[in-house]
Amino acid sequence: MKELLTLVLVGISVGLGNFAASVAIGLGGVTKSVRIRLAIVFGLFETTMPIIGLVIGKRVASSLGDHANIIGGILLGLTGLYLVITSFRKTEEKDVKEATKNWGKLILAGLALSVDNLIVGFSLGAHSEPLILTAVVIGVTSVGLSLVGLELGSKLSSKVEEYSETMSGAILILIGVLIACKIL
Repeated sequence: MKELLTLVLVGISVGLGNFAASVAIGLGGVTKSVRIRLAIVFGLFETTMPIIGLVIGKRVASSLGDHANIIGGILLGLTGLYLVITSFRKTEEKDVKEATKNWGKLILAGLALSVDNLIVGFSLGAHSEPLILTAVVIGVTSVGLSLVGLELGSKLSSKVEEYSETMSGAILILIGVLIACKIL
């Protein structure tokens, strides 16, 4: 049960990053084709990057032994701290809004938004989370929050974007501490 709770919290945390980007995109209005493209690209990257990180994390964890939880927890915490710090910068918002104009820019935005998922996947791999379950939970949560963000974007203020990024980072910091202390 703790395993599923950890995955759901991580899924929500990384999904909130996509939610924030989707709110930014949604503030300008979206078409059905933008929704589909966003779901495909974000879903692909948000599912694939944690899998790559999980595979690497599982392999490295065997050589780290008992220190794998501590290192994985620290990496999650640092990723969360990075998200909190970057949530106060407004430079990414403009780039994400521009990304919906063509597939190439959207793919680059999806890659940029999911790099932290590689680290999250690595940390979860070091924590020995199951590969398929992790990919499904993170992928479904991220795509779902992205689509909700698009729909709500035109109705909400841009403050929601800032707060969701900050909350995403705070959740990762909390999970990192809990994993490092072997509570999760």
